[in-house]
Amino acid sequence: MKMTKLNLYLVRHGQTYFNIYNKLQGWSNSPLTAKGKENAWQAGERLKNVHFDAAFCSDTTRAMETIQRILDMNQADSVKHPTTTPYFREEFYGSYEGTNMDVAWYNAGAPHGLKNFHDIVTKYSIGQAKDWLKDADPFHDAENNQEYWKRVDKGIDLIRNADLPEDANVLWVSHGNTLLSLVERFGGGKYDVTVRPANGSLTQMLLTDDNIKVVSYNK
Repeated sequence: MKMTKLNLYLVRHGQTYFNIYNKLQGWSNSPLTAKGKENAWQAGERLKNVHFDAAFCSDTTRAMETIQRILDMNQADSVKHPTTTPYFREEFYGSYEGTNMDVAWYNAGAPHGLKNFHDIVTKYSIGQAKDWLKDADPFHDAENNQEYWKRVDKGIDLIRNADLPEDANVLWVSHGNTLLSLVERFGGGKYDVTVRPANGSLTQMLLTDDNIKVVSYNK
């Protein structure tokens, strides 16, 4: 039976207008800013000599534009286009989509005596923050932790089951909260998940048949 060992290169998408405005941006979308396009270019320059056998991202334009820029700049005979799927979308924030982040996380945490995302994550976890945001959403459409991972795990399985050579490099353009969630789950407590990854930053992970190991975060 074939064993899986894949090197994941996770890049956070370039800066968007919602990032500037401090708004929650999950399944909703806003365009890359000029700086966001520069973030994508810088990531492309950094990874131009890495051969990628596959590339994946969500079906949001901020992720697709970022990953296509990286692939267009690649000089190592990599794949030309990514596989896009909703499995790789950011957390769905329900009726809090587009809401000021400070307001949304206050509404989630205040009933429990915590006033912001940092305090929720420090005392509990990112998973708890997801659960409480769903509770605070009047429509209860926001994804809780279980719903979120049920979806994202399908994306991870998509990578794991792709027809790729052993030790292949895989490019995955991802999102801020998703990167934090992956690092919290698979980082073994070695990384500060209250620190958001920078737009265009690189996080590296090792994917095997039954696990993911974080190699580096937010570089």
